[in-house]
Amino acid sequence: MLRLEKISSLDRLELEPYRTLKRSGEHAALGIFVVEGDKVFERLLESNFTIVSVLLIEERLAEFEPLLRARPENEIAVYVCEKNLLTGMVGFELYQGVLAIAKIPPALSLEKILATSPRPRFLVAMDGLANAENVGALMRNCVAFGVSALIAGETCSSLFLRRTVRNSMGALFKLPVLESTNLVQTLHELRVQGIRCVAAHPRPDGKVLSHASFTSDCCLVFGSEGHGISQEVLAVCDEAAVIPMLNDVDSLNVSAAAAVFLYEVNRQRGKS
Repeated sequence: MLRLEKISSLDRLELEPYRTLKRSGEHAALGIFVVEGDKVFERLLESNFTIVSVLLIEERLAEFEPLLRARPENEIAVYVCEKNLLTGMVGFELYQGVLAIAKIPPALSLEKILATSPRPRFLVAMDGLANAENVGALMRNCVAFGVSALIAGETCSSLFLRRTVRNSMGALFKLPVLESTNLVQTLHELRVQGIRCVAAHPRPDGKVLSHASFTSDCCLVFGSEGHGISQEVLAVCDEAAVIPMLNDVDSLNVSAAAAVFLYEVNRQRGKS
């Protein structure tokens, strides 16, 4: 059911997450995250993530109310306000009139991920990705190319940052994720399970991307924007592969590089 309420300020305690959009650490401690914008909110409504509350401008209520009433939660607080209240809070040029608070789901175990992943397994791991936009774009790539799960190393930014969720365009709601506390150990466990870990990295003994084999169980590993994959993580990978490039270009944005790698996996598996 919905608890509809018109508000004229954000001063109340239960509205604090909307006042502190940039304090992602506080939100994570509460087990919640912020959803922003039409498309992402629509995909949240279609997901099985638990919605805590919604904050929207009056002219959007009629549009979203039927979808909200169809949700399974016992209660969703829906706060309705004037446009200028939110304009002053986040800047209207970045805001489409709707925000929501959802619960971070219970953490998945590696065992659960592997048990529910179709064969041949297709996983992606990230090492040291600190840019929220890049992490969100990589999530979107993973969903587009059929990746079973995304593993974030301990040096990556949170997968539930507002900007990450926004840039994923809601892909987070469809992608099983694991926030590893020790990526080296996690990759080692994958190898024990017979899953080859392939680093997207220009290692001296590496292969050109099209010469690497991805037809069996594999996990692609992508590194940070500035320094690539750390030596510790690189050492635990089975092999490395690179995208051949021209005109002295030696690297691509991680989300662009990931799209090329993920396409190659699907090409080799006959899914392109």
